Amino acid sequence: MRTARSKIGSLDEVRARLEEARRAGRTVALANGCFDVLHVGHVRYLEGAKAEADLLVVGVNGDASVARLKGPGRPVMPEGDRALLVAAFRAVDHVVVFQEDDVSRLLRTLRPDVHCKGTDYTTETVPERDVVRSYGGRVAIVGDPKDHDTRALLERLRR
Repeated sequence: MRTARSKIGSLDEVRARLEEARRAGRTVALANGCFDVLHVGHVRYLEGAKAEADLLVVGVNGDASVARLKGPGRPVMPEGDRALLVAAFRAVDHVVVFQEDDVSRLLRTLRPDVHCKGTDYTTETVPERDVVRSYGGRVAIVGDPKDHDTRALLERLRR
């Protein structure tokens, strides 16, 4: 049985794993996010993404990226911990931490068949949609309605 830690790799390591899987005819989906405080919305997002392909790769934003995107006091947990928690999900096959604020570089390098985003997007509002289309991939909107929010959860915990 694979351990959560064995699912985490550098971009080059994950790319090599995917090349081998593709030679065996397997399809790849990519999901991404900060995953700063895991909640049920993350579970549903990742399970929805896994349903789109044989393998699910999850890009986890690095600490500096989360701080830029989410503001002061974030991330709550360091990137290594967040990556390990995401890797522990049964639906997740591979995890890579990335330092950029969007996943364009991951998409260009890994070329997933499907780029999965949450329901706060539409296929036309996904920022990286043109990158995905440029290599023949598709965008899928997965998960449940965005009723779960890390910011709101943290605020509830503070009260």
